[in-house]
Amino acid sequence: MSIITKRGDQGKTSLSGGERIWKDNQRVIAYGTVDELDTFISDAKHLITNKNYVQLLEDIQKILSRMMGELATKNKAYPEPITAEEVKKLNEQVQALEEQTPLNGFVIPGSLPVSARLDICRTVARRAEREIVALARKERVSREILQYINRLSDLLFMLARTLEEEAGAIKYLKPNK
Repeated sequence: MSIITKRGDQGKTSLSGGERIWKDNQRVIAYGTVDELDTFISDAKHLITNKNYVQLLEDIQKILSRMMGELATKNKAYPEPITAEEVKKLNEQVQALEEQTPLNGFVIPGSLPVSARLDICRTVARRAEREIVALARKERVSREILQYINRLSDLLFMLARTLEEEAGAIKYLKPNK
C-alpha cells in the first residue's frame, strides 16, 4: 500500500471521522503545529544524554500523538483524550525542574546546542497553543488540551535551563541581585 492516495491533491484532508476539510482549516493548522513540535522534540532528544530526560520527552511525544488524534476528531468522542491527571503530572514535572534549577534573572536562551533545540521546541509549543486557542474560540477543544500545551512550554523552558545549569553554561541577561 502506498502513502500516495491523491485524495489531498485538491487541498482537502480527512479528519478521523472521515469528514473532508480544507488543509488550511484551523483544526488542521492546530494539529499540524503539534506535529511540528513533536518532530522538533525528536531532534532535541538526540542531544540529551540523561536517560531520564529522554524518557520524559518520549512520554510527552506519546501524549502529543494522542493530542493530534483528539484535535483531528471533530464529531465523535476521542477514545484516549488528554486527561487532568496528565496535566497534573506535567505541572509536577515543571515544579521539580524549578526546584532543581532556581532561576536568577532573565535568561539568554540557547547557551548549549541542546538547550537551543529545546528553546525552539518551547517556541513551537507556544505557537501550537496559539493555534489551539484559535480553534477553541470557534469549536470545542478540551480544557485538558489547552492546559497541557500551556504547561508544556514551561517544561521545555525549564528543561533547557536545567541542562544549561548542569553544564555550567546558563547565561543571564541581567542576574537578580
